[in-house]
Amino acid sequence: MNLKSFLKKKLTKIKKEKVIIPCLEGQLLVDRFALITGGSSGIGYAIAESFLKNGAKVIICGRNKEKLIEAKNSLMKDCKCTCDKIDVLLLDISNVKEMDIILSKYLDDKRIDIFVNNAGVNAGDLFPNTAEQEYDKVLNTNLKGMYFISQIIVKYMIDKKIRGNVLNITSSSALRPGISPYIISKWGENSLTLGMAKKYLPYGIIVNGLAPGSTLTPMLKNNSDDDLYLDYSPAKRYAAPEEIGNIATVLVSKMGRMIIGDTVYATGGAGVITYDDTTY
Repeated sequence: MNLKSFLKKKLTKIKKEKVIIPCLEGQLLVDRFALITGGSSGIGYAIAESFLKNGAKVIICGRNKEKLIEAKNSLMKDCKCTCDKIDVLLLDISNVKEMDIILSKYLDDKRIDIFVNNAGVNAGDLFPNTAEQEYDKVLNTNLKGMYFISQIIVKYMIDKKIRGNVLNITSSSALRPGISPYIISKWGENSLTLGMAKKYLPYGIIVNGLAPGSTLTPMLKNNSDDDLYLDYSPAKRYAAPEEIGNIATVLVSKMGRMIIGDTVYATGGAGVITYDDTTY
């Protein structure tokens, strides 16, 4: 067998290999109450699932009521939990004024001690071909929305004397040269993570980031199969949403109280050991 044939055979084996992702289940988040933006699908859904399987009560937020209700029903089925364990909140974090009114009223009689900043969008061509409306669409959700919802949450936690956790879901893009609205937004999210961590540690509020690489979600791959193979990744596969959910659970649990202002990169090496896996 020549080298070319061997490599072709090896590559085929990688593509067909089944990757088994264990789901962390236990009692890490018993008596905890979590609010997750963008919780109706993808990474947000996986984080909600992991939190529920570790004893937390969860509120998922999103802009589509039907998707939120569908996600709630699926989570109840997948996690074998009752409806009192999960709630939904219709919320568009890109509309700051409306979000402030809705969220402030909602939190008035609630206890939230875990907040996951997960909502995000990706749109627009690379610099120098980015349209203004594409830039605004991304930055208004990913950075502006995250910034202002975080203000509401930390003020609420301080007012209620809650020693909780804020987890910002960023991206491997935060490590890349800034050449698109999405990358710029993720750089800003990393900076905000550090600033919040420093400012709110004296109040017992632990702030960290979690940065996935390419993850098998509808944002990147719009189909229902579970093939994780990804040629351009250094690890040669997508991250599974369940992997991100597992890490998120550990970071907001008591196991993660000494991880402060850090960002954990779950990228399969993308952005960490190479930039040459994408277009610039």
